[in-house]
Amino acid sequence: MIGFSNTHGTRLCAWLGCAAIVTGLLCSASFGAEPAPRPPASAGAVSLTVDEAMGLFLKQNLDLLIAQYGIDSAKGLEVTARLFPNPTLSADVTGSMTQSFGQVGVLALRIDQLFELAGKRGHRQESARYGVQSAEASFADAVRTLGFAVKDAFYHVVQAKQKLELAKQNSANFAEVVKINDIRFKKGAIPEVDVIKLRVQLVDFQNQVITATQDYLTEQNTLRGLLGLKPTVVLNVAGDLEYKSRTLSVETLKADALLSRPDVLAKNRNVSQKDANLKLARAFRVPDVTIGADTAMQGPQGPNSPHQYGLGLSVPLPLFNRNQGGILQAEADLKAAQTDLGKTRLLVEIDVENAYRDFTQTQMLVQAYRGGAVNDATEVKDIATKAYQRGGTTILDLLDAFRTFNTTMQGYIDALYTYQRSLLEIDAAVGREVTR
Repeated sequence: MIGFSNTHGTRLCAWLGCAAIVTGLLCSASFGAEPAPRPPASAGAVSLTVDEAMGLFLKQNLDLLIAQYGIDSAKGLEVTARLFPNPTLSADVTGSMTQSFGQVGVLALRIDQLFELAGKRGHRQESARYGVQSAEASFADAVRTLGFAVKDAFYHVVQAKQKLELAKQNSANFAEVVKINDIRFKKGAIPEVDVIKLRVQLVDFQNQVITATQDYLTEQNTLRGLLGLKPTVVLNVAGDLEYKSRTLSVETLKADALLSRPDVLAKNRNVSQKDANLKLARAFRVPDVTIGADTAMQGPQGPNSPHQYGLGLSVPLPLFNRNQGGILQAEADLKAAQTDLGKTRLLVEIDVENAYRDFTQTQMLVQAYRGGAVNDATEVKDIATKAYQRGGTTILDLLDAFRTFNTTMQGYIDALYTYQRSLLEIDAAVGREVTR
């Protein structure tokens, strides 16, 4: 028989104590980890082009940072899927109430290892790999949708800025007209009622400056929110609403969108993941085996089995539960994912169709303005101003010319913005830039 002394017990206690310390350190490192710090918001003044705004958006947009954590979570599941099951170590100590442990005590140790069969680990890894790819595609889709919002907000600011400049120009020009005609009134060239009408119209132009300023500041705050900037940051946008004629094919755009859109890719990866989950569910019909080894040591006065060892094999018998419910659930999930993919592909084609329709209509509208309406409105305003100063027209004609010019120019700025937005819609509907 093999007896064991207090030295063996001391070593065992020391080993267990070290293991407990290491475990405690690992747990404290895991649960005490700090989250990744958020990029600090910029301060001072920022001047941005649309490309620079997109670069800042990719670094600081809070919604985008949240979406990026989804990739890290999926990668964590992928790491878990690659790991083998941990072995199980069990210990059993038996003593006597009347005799010392060193004489009749028994120490039994056993270790068991689970072995997964039917390719379960491989199917789990496949599912996790597609999960990571789906998360990456979902992140790319978040960049697509939020990127559209950033560019749209940027051009909203440009639109508001141009309207503010137009309002200031109109107010300054009309203030000069009022000043000149106030001198003419004092000389008796025009009646007082004309001067009063001009002053009333000047107040309206000044009110337009105030309204345009408020709109400009509001649109700036919207862009600041998307870029993760504080409201105190002075934001200057560089760029204009420009027009460049383009020829696009709606069928080519649709075909490109079905290949490029990240949400379609994400749904494709989701289908593949659900298919891998179905394979895993079917593999669970095959039971796993557990192989174990054990040994027992006892004191010199114990039972007649001085030192024993043994091997064991444990296999569940699949008599009742063969994962029938899990298979049905996995099949239903796969069909739902396939249906969702079909729905997404249909919505992609609808998005492209709507964006293309907006593009063609707004392009015709801009061409109509550029075909002569802008120049005609400017010329009418200049002619009416000179004619009124010479006494060749009435005050009503002058006011109508200024109002027509203002309405035409505001409509032209709006048309340029809607045309630019239609190009952004096409890029977003396709999933990549195709209009530059």
